Amino acid sequence: MSVEVSRVSVEIGGTEISFETGKLAKQASGSVVVQSEDTMVLSTATAGNLRDVDFLPLTVDVEERMYAAGQIPGSFFKREGRTGEKGTLTARMIDRPLRPLFPKGWRRETQLVSIPMSVDHVVPYDILAMNGASAALMVSDIPLPFPVGAVRIAQDEEGSFVVNPDEEWLLESPLDLVVSGSEEAILMVEAGANEISEAEILDALDIAHGEIKKLCAAQRELAEKAGKPKSEVEVPQVDEGLLTELTEGFGSRLSEATSVVDKLERQDATKAVEEEAIEALAGSPDDPEFGERRAAAQMAFDKLEKETIRRRIAVEKKRPDGRAADEIRDIWIEVGVAPRTHGSAVFTRGQTQAFSVAALGTTRDEMRLDTLGLEKTKRYFHHYNFPPFSVGEAGFMRGPKRRDIGHGALAERALVPVVPDPEEFPYTIRVVSDILESNGSSSMASVCGSSLALMDAGVQITRPVAGIAMGLIKEGDDYIVLSDIAGVEDHLGDMDFKVAGTSQGITALQMDIKITGVTFEILRDALSQAKDGRIHILGEMAEAIEGPREELSRHAPRIGQIQIDTEKIGMIIGKGGETIRALSDEFDAQIDIDDDGIIRVFAQSGDQGDALIERIRSMTKEVEVGDEFKGKVVKTTTFGAFVELSKGNDGLLHISNVKPGERVDAVEDVLNRGDEIDVRVVEVDRERGRVGLRLAQDPDIAGKSAAELAGVGTGDKGPRGGGDGGDRRPRRDGDRGGRGGGGRRERR
Repeated sequence: MSVEVSRVSVEIGGTEISFETGKLAKQASGSVVVQSEDTMVLSTATAGNLRDVDFLPLTVDVEERMYAAGQIPGSFFKREGRTGEKGTLTARMIDRPLRPLFPKGWRRETQLVSIPMSVDHVVPYDILAMNGASAALMVSDIPLPFPVGAVRIAQDEEGSFVVNPDEEWLLESPLDLVVSGSEEAILMVEAGANEISEAEILDALDIAHGEIKKLCAAQRELAEKAGKPKSEVEVPQVDEGLLTELTEGFGSRLSEATSVVDKLERQDATKAVEEEAIEALAGSPDDPEFGERRAAAQMAFDKLEKETIRRRIAVEKKRPDGRAADEIRDIWIEVGVAPRTHGSAVFTRGQTQAFSVAALGTTRDEMRLDTLGLEKTKRYFHHYNFPPFSVGEAGFMRGPKRRDIGHGALAERALVPVVPDPEEFPYTIRVVSDILESNGSSSMASVCGSSLALMDAGVQITRPVAGIAMGLIKEGDDYIVLSDIAGVEDHLGDMDFKVAGTSQGITALQMDIKITGVTFEILRDALSQAKDGRIHILGEMAEAIEGPREELSRHAPRIGQIQIDTEKIGMIIGKGGETIRALSDEFDAQIDIDDDGIIRVFAQSGDQGDALIERIRSMTKEVEVGDEFKGKVVKTTTFGAFVELSKGNDGLLHISNVKPGERVDAVEDVLNRGDEIDVRVVEVDRERGRVGLRLAQDPDIAGKSAAELAGVGTGDKGPRGGGDGGDRRPRRDGDRGGRGGGGRRERR
């Protein structure tokens, strides 16, 4: 069987990217395998049945297969489940630049599917999937008007930009910028950054667009070799006669209704005009053409409403709520709202309100990632929820939607650069933002609310982070850049440009452009205006809480840590884990031990945590002459009492010293097993494993220094120090009952 394969390639950032079609998934409308190094992605585009809907029936799916990296899924059933966060975010980056390009009137069920076939952990699969989806559309009969390319831009240590860096190297980059666009313009941007400047962002976008043009050219070449003829689309046309009737009969009332400041009141007023206008234009329900006339009237009304609002904003420079172009809505903030949480805040901007809560946990609470990426755990994560009541609606609440996941990831990316390192703050941090009201910019409100909640929790973030959503309305040569856009400005506008950052620079950026005429000059204006708005919002936040609280909430757990000698890890664990379990039970705490000897203590209170750390310190400390202990008598003999100083460390209190100044015939006359006594170390013989003790209140040693004590004997009769008549075994790790240094020695 002969297979006709078409292949093109292009060099991007010094690495070849190839597009191949004609070999795999040939029953799809279009299929392309994109490969770079050993990473391969199969991308398909399929058009199904025609649907009678008034929206674009497009779905985008990214299906991660663990076999691509030679892995077996970690779930109970050992197969992939629902799409993970990485796949969902990649699907959104595919969808956002492509969706606005489909022609009006395309109503066939359309699905884009990307499956990573091989992942080498050098080339990230997401950029290949984005280019592959566009290439699959280009070779299919689906009428995408032009190709879309995508690249990633990072920075090296010197601040130079790197195109499509290796995945491992990317983890340390201060910039992770994904850009998608056509040959003419940038269409989508997604970025996380470590307080980068606006000027650097523009430079990176310029470099990215140059590479995108080469990718688009390669896709055009592939389409010329193997592309199918495009399907015809009948673009619906607005009835100009109905539009004129609407304008003359209802234009002024519609203009008045859309000028109402309050969102819900504006919606109600506009809806009333809409219903009256369509009823007047549609005619009698008994008319056979009633359905068509009603649909035509609805289309005409939608166009008139859009033109009315856009013209007022772009030409007349009047926003629906009366604000100036760079004016931020009124802000009010409250922190410490929920008393039993670790940190909480309400951030309200206009009619958008976010309730954000921070919760602190231990390393055991880290998010485990069963994905195709290099990262396997995450200690800081943000979840965003958008309940239907936030927009005055009733609806199903069945888990997070893709939008919720995307907005949560954006807010998380914005805060990551300012979250303290685990060495400084060894907590796992989860922040949840519940949107209680929404009228635009809810994702940026969650950024502000999360920053406030972290500071309220006492998390020592470097600097507070604020976010703002910018918009654009462009009518011919007239355009206006809008700060802090409301819902209607987002819905009817040409750009949604979200920028988050500190007073020092940008930490996250997300941009979606619906038109091709957005120039770098417009982007420069938007970034500059966004910076001014961000500084204003940070000032409002500072009035509510100046910085992180000095102490954690009394309801927050306490995590302390101590570094011990790695050879003493076994001592803390004990035989079969009995020592660490006993410590956990005694102090009602959780203990995590790293292989490098770092012990983290997770306690319900600071006092418990401090006491546990002190216990561990005493257990692992080398016994020195002069040290004092409150020890427990664990064994009595004819020549003295053995006292446990700490787990695995015993010393001998000779019979001549059990009662200073008096002769004792039997140790049991003074001490019994289980008694607790205060003792002081007067001799340490490490070679023979002996520790000699005297009572702390013994007048013979009172006030003596460690150097003076080194010459003080432990008794006048029998063996000295930790001996038992000269027959006691020297201390060795192998004689500790399998505790790795943590158990008490057997004695003969």
